[in-house]
Amino acid sequence: MANTPPARIGKVVGASLIGTTIEWYDFFLYGSAAALVFNKLFFPTENELTGTLLAFLTYAVGFVARPLGGLVFGHYGDRLGRKRLLVISLLMMGGSTFLIGCLPTYAALGAGAPLLLTVLRLVQGFALGGEWGGAVLLVSEHGDPRNRGFWASWPQAGAPGGNLIATGVLALLAAVQPDDAFLAWGWRIAFLLSGVLVLIGLWIRLTVTESPVFQEALERQEPAPKAPIVGVLRHHWRDVLVAMGARMAENVSYYVITAFVLVYGTTAAGLPKGTVLNAVLIGSAFHFVTIPLWGALSDRIGRRPVYLLGAVGVGLWAFAFFPLIDTKNFALVTVAVTVGLLLHGAMYGPQAAFFSELFATRMRYSGVSIGYQLASIVAGGVAPLIAVALLDAYGSSVPISVYVVAAAILTMIAVIASRETRDRDLSAIEPTSGAAQAAAIVKEA
Repeated sequence: MANTPPARIGKVVGASLIGTTIEWYDFFLYGSAAALVFNKLFFPTENELTGTLLAFLTYAVGFVARPLGGLVFGHYGDRLGRKRLLVISLLMMGGSTFLIGCLPTYAALGAGAPLLLTVLRLVQGFALGGEWGGAVLLVSEHGDPRNRGFWASWPQAGAPGGNLIATGVLALLAAVQPDDAFLAWGWRIAFLLSGVLVLIGLWIRLTVTESPVFQEALERQEPAPKAPIVGVLRHHWRDVLVAMGARMAENVSYYVITAFVLVYGTTAAGLPKGTVLNAVLIGSAFHFVTIPLWGALSDRIGRRPVYLLGAVGVGLWAFAFFPLIDTKNFALVTVAVTVGLLLHGAMYGPQAAFFSELFATRMRYSGVSIGYQLASIVAGGVAPLIAVALLDAYGSSVPISVYVVAAAILTMIAVIASRETRDRDLSAIEPTSGAAQAAAIVKEA
């Protein structure tokens, strides 16, 4: 595969990073709003706790829709190309977020208001399910393979980037407005802002070229399965399991560190919400900066060693994480979150290149999307709920740490079972499973 000029790969990376940041901004913004305003505006007939639970239930709906989005976008992305599907996902995500900012509340529409809110949340999840695979593939399939881990890690930085912007915008609006004004209309500004961000991201995405690896496959008339997902499950089922297993520690640890920590910090540790939020903001800033560094390290020493370092690290850190929060010292709470996110980055940084290198070109969008999104349901989607249940049942953080360790062990098994992928040529990967490729290499030797 010919190397992409530096200026062009920079443009592709910028398009993917901006797009994923916007989409994660939209996704995380909903979660923050669910905790701050949706319980009062869309579920006012319930007591405050029940209203909050109902608001977070609509938040969880987005996770359920993500695998479906991965299936649909993966199918057409493998048949039609990466670029046009990324444009569609951005429009769907931004449009649904903008419309949430226009929704009438329960007071104006009654039961129809939370119903419309849930529908738009489903659209958000569906769009995000298709976004991740296309964004990382567009970068992975451009540029010099020797730096694939570094370049492909930049779209990954869109997650902490989007989280930073969403939390920052809501915090700014809440700070400059009285509580009643923020609740009445101020929160809508953050959602309406998505419309402006989408126009910027759309303009950038329309200017980039299609993946050269995908174009080469078309020129070679490499056949595409009528249903790429069937081809993935037939030829790459082991790789799907590897991707899902690799996601367990990464996804569970992320939502424990950034979401459950708000519950634990404000209830079990008795900290002010602002203290925990500021710790997460600082940790997310370090997370954003260091993700590409982990990706670059994976180019030097391999995907597996870096990924395993992260899995072992979060497993061990889980037993230091909660005691540091229990100190109620802001500096130590910040250390707990920041170190946890730095170790998480050791998995999240190489992940885009690692997963891309598992699948053949005309099945790659479907393969990475399914492996990534299916794991999100059983890992990150339920991690905060499991952590809350364990805390409630045992009154201790130790079972939660054991839960993180169990996820880390699953990830270690999956990564060890996989072959090192750093040196694979994306345009030359045949539609066979990693195990079949390994057997063929052994046979040739």
